Amino acid sequence: MSEQIRGTTAAEIADSVRALRDRGTLRPGEVLPPVRELAATLGVNRNTAVAAYRQLAQAGLVHSRGRAGTVVAGLDVVPQEGYAPDTVLRDIGTGNPDPARIPDPSQALGTIGRRPVLYGEPVIDRGLEAWAREWMGADLPGHDFRVTVTSGAVDAVERLLAQALMRDDAVALEDPCFLASIHTVRLGGYRAITVPVDEEGMTVDGLRAALDAGVRAVICTPRAQNPTGVSLSPARAEALRGVLADHPYVLVIEDDHFSLLSQRPYESLIGPEHRRFALVRSVSKFLGPDMCLALAATDPETAERLAMRLSPGTTWVSHLLQRLTLAQLTDPDVREEIAEAGRHYAARNAAFAGRLRAEGIDAPDPDGLSLWVGFEKPARTVADHLMRRGWLARTGDDFALDERAEPSHHLRLTVHDLSEDDTETLIADLVAAGR
Repeated sequence: MSEQIRGTTAAEIADSVRALRDRGTLRPGEVLPPVRELAATLGVNRNTAVAAYRQLAQAGLVHSRGRAGTVVAGLDVVPQEGYAPDTVLRDIGTGNPDPARIPDPSQALGTIGRRPVLYGEPVIDRGLEAWAREWMGADLPGHDFRVTVTSGAVDAVERLLAQALMRDDAVALEDPCFLASIHTVRLGGYRAITVPVDEEGMTVDGLRAALDAGVRAVICTPRAQNPTGVSLSPARAEALRGVLADHPYVLVIEDDHFSLLSQRPYESLIGPEHRRFALVRSVSKFLGPDMCLALAATDPETAERLAMRLSPGTTWVSHLLQRLTLAQLTDPDVREEIAEAGRHYAARNAAFAGRLRAEGIDAPDPDGLSLWVGFEKPARTVADHLMRRGWLARTGDDFALDERAEPSHHLRLTVHDLSEDDTETLIADLVAAGR
């Protein structure tokens, strides 16, 4: 392969590799020649070959696998949330809210008005902005912030990273990690630096190591971390703020996706002196995924950069959708429905987890829509056993940042909508699979 690559400068070598890839001579997954071998073949300095590979990596055309070499990049298939397509099995890995617990928007639709919004108008509805400032300001005491509206939390995170980072910049992610965050970071060409999660949330040593590795952004889930269901404890949040105090310009993104449904208090990594931050709250878990709207409270400079990526007429969020969101969130009856849904999820999950623990299966009480269930044997073995009994479960391997990591011993199960008979059957099948 090194004999097909041409060039004497880093740019020429990178262009040659790109041309071979475009013509199909190099295919995704193929390993490029080692740097020393390529440099010797082309008669160039080793640093020139290193620079060429770096250019290719920054363009997302190759990626390094350490000792396994530099390989041609393809379109990585990342598992997605939601129902699995084309299966006759009972899907218990969806991560979905209960449709019966999503408020009916019919009444609110009649209150949102018919005034059209034209080009050049503000991208955020003034009423929604005022409500959001009060809601989110209570959790950002002492901070000057702006509110921006986006098409969901994933959209917010993607735009926040894009306005702050370049390809190959490092981002700290929780491990195990939310599927959309894995996909967003890989698609953006950023380097994921793993920060382990324990029963109190993101670990202090893990965050410190990530900052030492030069991360420019940290993505954290303060409550109902997906997939583990863990929420930050007050002590852990304080310790993490202490670590971040020496890095005030690292962008901290808090994805508080479960907000109004959560049964846990909000704890934050964003200290009083932190300069780059974003608190993101979507409405998908309580008003439904199809609402596709999130609010981002950010520092003023981040808000300005974010606004440039939300120009009216191209990527704004529909004002009809914004007004509908505001109408529902300011309706006392809807807010009580949301609160009751949060209590329902917590009670159903706690009851299921308690019954698993009684059978000797590791299932902590979570916050969120799913359970993180541990087994002594690899989760894939357990999932295969469940599949033969008619269940489709999601293993923790999907949520691992390192594809070379040891097999996961956890399943993420969505069980809050099971009938009592199905609950009994699933528990019996989990016990049998675990043994």
